Amino acid sequence: MSTHASTRPAPHPAWAIAVFALIAIAGLFYVKWSPYYDRAFVAADTHSIGQSILMGKQSAPPAPSMQAALDYAVAYGLAIWKAMVLGLLLGSGVQALLPRAWILRMLGGTGLGSVVAGGLLSLPGMMCTCCAAPVVAGLRKCQAAPGSAAAFWLGNTVLNPATLIFMGFVLGWHWMGLRLGLGVVMVFGLGWLLNRMSRGRAGTFDGAQMQAMQAAGGADLEDAHVFRRWMRILARMTLRLLPEYIVLVLLLGAARAWLFPEVGAGVDNSVLWIVGLAVAGMLFVIPTAGEVPIVQAMLSLGMAAGPAAALIMTLPPISLPSLAMVAKSFRPVELAVLVAGVAGIGVVGGGLAVALGF
Repeated sequence: MSTHASTRPAPHPAWAIAVFALIAIAGLFYVKWSPYYDRAFVAADTHSIGQSILMGKQSAPPAPSMQAALDYAVAYGLAIWKAMVLGLLLGSGVQALLPRAWILRMLGGTGLGSVVAGGLLSLPGMMCTCCAAPVVAGLRKCQAAPGSAAAFWLGNTVLNPATLIFMGFVLGWHWMGLRLGLGVVMVFGLGWLLNRMSRGRAGTFDGAQMQAMQAAGGADLEDAHVFRRWMRILARMTLRLLPEYIVLVLLLGAARAWLFPEVGAGVDNSVLWIVGLAVAGMLFVIPTAGEVPIVQAMLSLGMAAGPAAALIMTLPPISLPSLAMVAKSFRPVELAVLVAGVAGIGVVGGGLAVALGF
């Protein structure tokens, strides 16, 4: 009896869980909740939340150049750096401060339930795709199922409650309805699909996952220096993710004019424009809610509703930099499904906007 008790894993340190909760709540309040609360009143009063980060006050993106790359990187960096710091803290904290058994129970299954849990957990985060990516990487390190991690990742952007409110006040509530309806399909549909794809590899709480849970308990017992482990993971994650992220942001900033060669009345409801801008939006990187002023500016210049709707759906959820950040967290086929799914839903959104007379 005593032998059985001595081999039982030690409980996870309560202070570690408390520190993670404090960082999550205080960080999200400072970076997201409080600023977005104030911005919602600005959107309601002025029907605007600022200039398009894609082209500023100009009628088209600047020509490709080093200056264009630097200008965009600086503007984008100033908009997201606080959220990126928070994302790195939370992504490393998930691995070091939370009991892995918790994550496995909530997000480790390959059924629809874990996908729903991942999507619902994303709602308070309201992060851009790149700032949520470190948390996604942390969840996958802790054996979260691919579909639940993807639902958390996509839900942060396309189901962001603040962005939906901004969209309603700035673009109109019909645009918000389109985004919400297709966003639910994207988050939970693609998450469910990824989990279906993974069932042949690992079932819900199969032997491998149970072994991972037991190993996690043993790690909690062996590692008495949780804070030191957290700092190691944070440093490793920062050094691995940020350099390639910065390079890709610079490249996309320089290539704006190639991705968006025309933003005015010449962009009509043809299938070519809808598909082309769905793909461009899927590759490009923007801060949280950046799609709202971008599409507002494009519509004011005469862009048709179909391509604008495609951008509404594909600009926020993923980007080339965020895909690079989670490249080691998903199988290539899973990332391919996410890319194709996001772009495809963007095309569907464009078609619906045309059919509904937006």
